[in-house]
Amino acid sequence: MSHPTEPMYESFAAEFEAHARDGAYNAHYDRPAVLDLLGDLTGARVLDVGCGPGLYAEELLARGAVVTGFDASPEMVRLTSRRLGARVDVRVWDLERPLSWLPDATQDIALMALVIHHIEDRRAALAELHRVLRPGGHLIVSTTHPTSDWLLTGGGYFDRAPVRETWQEKWTVRYWRQPLQAWCQEFSDAGFLIERLVEPQPAETMAARFPEVNEKLSRSPGFIAFRLLRP
Repeated sequence: MSHPTEPMYESFAAEFEAHARDGAYNAHYDRPAVLDLLGDLTGARVLDVGCGPGLYAEELLARGAVVTGFDASPEMVRLTSRRLGARVDVRVWDLERPLSWLPDATQDIALMALVIHHIEDRRAALAELHRVLRPGGHLIVSTTHPTSDWLLTGGGYFDRAPVRETWQEKWTVRYWRQPLQAWCQEFSDAGFLIERLVEPQPAETMAARFPEVNEKLSRSPGFIAFRLLRP
């Protein structure tokens, strides 16, 4: 996938923030599952990778974490700063570049929520996250479920290819699809061990707010999440 001059979410960052704040897939599906994988965060140094408008960072702070975040989109960083102020150290940075401003083994946890499928050089990005995590630290990753991608885009389940779609009728997004074994191999090649693999169920709050989505996600997975150990 070629990279445009403007970060992918830049032109619709504010719309995405409004959508994700209480959206079915974000607020009632991914965030509860991801936060459950994080465990006790009291005093933990957490790196929010691709922090978006700061919705996950806000939850991390509420759980007692010391949060550093970054995003390729300047507008997303502005929204995070507006939301959280000086409580979070946030900057504009693209994960396709080395995290040169972070020393080795300085983070307890890295959170990568619905980001990795947008990254082209995932091996280099995972290697950098492995570098900045302390031994015994964790990387929490969520992404679209390979089965969901396959059923949505067609072709063969084992296809590995870029996908271009329009979300919410006007947001153009690009991401990578690949089978589960390919995701696991990339984590392993970067030096991580899989501690937990979760195929989320909808949070209890979804049924009343989004009954049709709740029924769909109760039968077939939309996302998948991993708790990875940096040995």
